Amino acid sequence: MSVYTMAQIVALTGVKAHTLRKWETRYNFLEPERTDTNIRYYSDKQLKKLMNIGILTRNGYRISKIDKMSDEEIHKHIATTLIESSEEDDISALIISALEMDEVTFDSILKEQIVKRGLLQTTTQIIYPFLNQIGVLWGINKVMPAQEHFVSNLIKKKMFAAIDALPYPKEDAPVILMFLTENEHHEIGLLLAYYMARDLGWKVYYLGQNVPTENIQQVIDIVKPNAMLSMFITPTQESVKTKLDAILEQTNVPYWVSGNPAVIEDVMEDDRIGFISKPDDLILKLKQID
Repeated sequence: MSVYTMAQIVALTGVKAHTLRKWETRYNFLEPERTDTNIRYYSDKQLKKLMNIGILTRNGYRISKIDKMSDEEIHKHIATTLIESSEEDDISALIISALEMDEVTFDSILKEQIVKRGLLQTTTQIIYPFLNQIGVLWGINKVMPAQEHFVSNLIKKKMFAAIDALPYPKEDAPVILMFLTENEHHEIGLLLAYYMARDLGWKVYYLGQNVPTENIQQVIDIVKPNAMLSMFITPTQESVKTKLDAILEQTNVPYWVSGNPAVIEDVMEDDRIGFISKPDDLILKLKQID
């Protein structure tokens, strides 16, 4: 069983510390454990319940009423509330289903959001904030690697389905080559770029993750791209500049780069590349070539 400090609970649920203390003294649903030195800590079960309670209170439920509900009643009200939920509610629901590895609930929330918002807004408004929260859990060792892979693969499955639903580009459409270099495995951002380019009519050659730089020239010779795109998320021993130099020595094709600012800060001013800081930047570049 995982345990959480009050500060971690506040970060994950958005419920303020003084509110937690007030609930603890007035109601029965919240009874944190205490260490030998009288410091509060909370269980997985309490984290999930607090996230559910946060959803209900944000949607007008009085805490005194929630206090009298059974877990089954809370779940029933949550299911009703999520039909007209806010972004914060949807993210909380995704976190709960991820912790429980509940594929059905996770999948249904994502599917509903993509239908309601489209893939681009779902990714920027729901998936990215959700992954940031999962990153908080991972950073404090509250999410197993298996849970992280579980949610990443479900998200990628939805993104590939959305891409497959787009019409195939015209024969003379502009071509973009997308790939992650060696030791880069976080491809959700690149998949969003894949969707955006296809949606604008581009032909996309998507190589995926962990591509050796020495293979890039061979692919360029075959597909003759109008542009290339990579993302750098993970700090590694080999610098991004070293990887870029190895690629740019092979080609003059316009090369666009995006990713974690802390990882790519050394190359953000490199005149040889186009820096993509947000989805709108990529859309603008794609339209300029198109």
